[in-house]
Amino acid sequence: MSKRYKSLLEKIDNTKRYTVAESAAMMDTLKSAKFDETVEIAMNLNVDPRHADQMVRGAIVLPNGTGKTVRVAVFAKGVKADEAKAAGADIVGTDDLVADIKAGIFNFDVVVAAPDCMGLVGQIGRILGPKGLMPNPKTGTVTPDVANAVKNVKGGQVAFRVDKKVIFMPV
Repeated sequence: MSKRYKSLLEKIDNTKRYTVAESAAMMDTLKSAKFDETVEIAMNLNVDPRHADQMVRGAIVLPNGTGKTVRVAVFAKGVKADEAKAAGADIVGTDDLVADIKAGIFNFDVVVAAPDCMGLVGQIGRILGPKGLMPNPKTGTVTPDVANAVKNVKGGQVAFRVDKKVIFMPV
């Protein structure tokens, strides 16, 4: 063990259980590296993912974003397409976007869709699904308010779920 690691261990009481708020406050005193350190949180949720009523899944918009630039493609028609462009969507389309995806052009990171365009998205579901790009109402990527969805995704929205091994992780 290094001297730095030993000095950090002395600041932690291993016999005490810390609340989330106490742990978050303690992170500033434990910072010792010259770069932005990563923090991981492990929690026991006591859920069984085999039961549909115990699934934990959703999306949250981080207050300061993720620090990454996200390219958003939107399936929308008419007024909703204009709203998506105004909200900052990189690609907006319907049939032309389907043709690009079938041709193997993936110049986006997230797909958002209006409910009336899900018929088109269904045609390319076998392509988008394995890549993790298929829009889903549970994560907020299928919504009538496409402008708000684009703003959330661009602002640092992170999807999360519990997997089969009961591990809570980002999607």
